[in-house]
Amino acid sequence: MHITQLNRECLLHLFSFLDKNSRKSLAKTCHKLLEVFQDPLLWSLLNFHSPAELKKDNFLLGPALKYLSICWYSERVKVCNVEDWMKNNFQKDFCNRHENTVSDFLLEVCNRCPNLLSLTLSGCGHVTDDCLLLLLKNCPNLKTLKLENCVRITDQTLEAVTLYGGSLQTLHVDFCRNITQTGLERVREKHPSIMLRAERSANMIPDNKPEKKLMFEKASRKLVQL
Repeated sequence: MHITQLNRECLLHLFSFLDKNSRKSLAKTCHKLLEVFQDPLLWSLLNFHSPAELKKDNFLLGPALKYLSICWYSERVKVCNVEDWMKNNFQKDFCNRHENTVSDFLLEVCNRCPNLLSLTLSGCGHVTDDCLLLLLKNCPNLKTLKLENCVRITDQTLEAVTLYGGSLQTLHVDFCRNITQTGLERVREKHPSIMLRAERSANMIPDNKPEKKLMFEKASRKLVQL
């Protein structure tokens, strides 16, 4: 039996075992397999391992998407996680090449994937609070939000969770150095049922320039002297 003689359900099942590139390659072989590739049921889960993958045309983004993860574990992530005021020209040039890639993709998710249930972002150093605010507003059924090593995320995202995260059951903000204990306590107060985790976040040093830190230390010493 030729593969195209299988019914739609069998073909969808077979496609589900393939990665995105393999699905795209197989879809190019005939019209029937292209239709399977374009079936929304095939795209309820998407996993990406670098920002570059977000620009490829080997997947479909639509209302069927329920589970999304963008996890970048490359050594290059360390460059993005350097405080902006500390980056040299080479590092700035590197970041500029993909600074808006993840955020732009998440904006597409906001517009096209209202049924999203789970989002995991790891190593996405350029994602901002505004982006996650829009996502929480546009994906009201979101139950799981896991953020790891997303250095631009601040208490503004936690505030957005208290306002628009009514369906959230799990919230992780691990290694997000600009999250504070005050923001975490507010989430616990407003949504005590959320399973909240913040490993190595609220105790980390935030992105302040040395001058700001020095002024704060001097003010603290003056208060102690008084």
